[in-house]
Amino acid sequence: MKNSKRLFILIEAVLAVMVMVLAFVMLRERNGKDLDKVSVIIQNSDDGQWSAFKYGLRMAAEDLKLEMFVVSTGGPLTVEEEKNLIEREIENGADAVIVQPALGDDAEKMLLKMEKKVPVMLVEYTASKDKEASVLPTAEPDNYAMGTALAEELLKDYNGNLNGKTLGILQETDNTEAARNRREGFTDVLKDSGVKISWSVSGPFGEKEENFLETQPRVDFVVALDDNSLITAGKDSAAKNLHGALLYGIGNSTEAVYYLDTGIAECLVVPDAFNVGYQSLTETAEGLKKYFYKMQDRTVSYTVIRRDTLFSKENQEVLFTMSQ
Repeated sequence: MKNSKRLFILIEAVLAVMVMVLAFVMLRERNGKDLDKVSVIIQNSDDGQWSAFKYGLRMAAEDLKLEMFVVSTGGPLTVEEEKNLIEREIENGADAVIVQPALGDDAEKMLLKMEKKVPVMLVEYTASKDKEASVLPTAEPDNYAMGTALAEELLKDYNGNLNGKTLGILQETDNTEAARNRREGFTDVLKDSGVKISWSVSGPFGEKEENFLETQPRVDFVVALDDNSLITAGKDSAAKNLHGALLYGIGNSTEAVYYLDTGIAECLVVPDAFNVGYQSLTETAEGLKKYFYKMQDRTVSYTVIRRDTLFSKENQEVLFTMSQ
């Protein structure tokens, strides 16, 4: 009996030593390896709306001593195309990926499979207003709140009374939670305002769709709920194709700011894209640094900008990140 007890204690001691040796070896490998590499996959990566986001990534990579690479992409990716890009980046040494999910019902299923290989952080993928979140961590602005803020700015301009007024809504897509939340936040505020939504159009927008807004019924306001929509509406307004409608929108590119500065847009709600980039990489770095760390959602702020506040000190910082 005593021999059995001694043997049991000896085995436990040996196992404890083995665990300590393994932990030491893993730590040495961790400290001795090259910088962690994080690949970032976003749709149409050279588009101006990503400038502040990519600047945030670069600043975080510098602060955290990480290698960060933004994959060059064109227009919208299919789920299969995105899967192939992620697999290629993993094969090329990516320790983690930050991804804007492709449109499609199987996107999250595919990303969950990828997450078994490397940590996955999402951007531009929003939980619904009642918090039915993706099981994968996400860095994003509060899209419902941005829609709400835009509607409140419109109401302020008319003392809360929009009786007899009409508006049209423009979105690049209506197939994402982010897009639905922005629209829902906007329309919830205006329920009892007396305004009528005459039409709602979703993109994507390109050269073939130039001036398509000219064919829509005349309205008092055009509301663009994302950067590409605002730029599309801004171009049409500059070309006198909005029939005098006033433009309000959400945007985060220098071109969107240009339309505000020139008086074509009345108001701009700007998501903090810089911090989406910075926080997404910071959270990913935590996941790489700590083996048992569960990455968390990160929600960033937004700024309401008017033409007369465009060059305030606070807004200058926002504009600076867009131009990098």
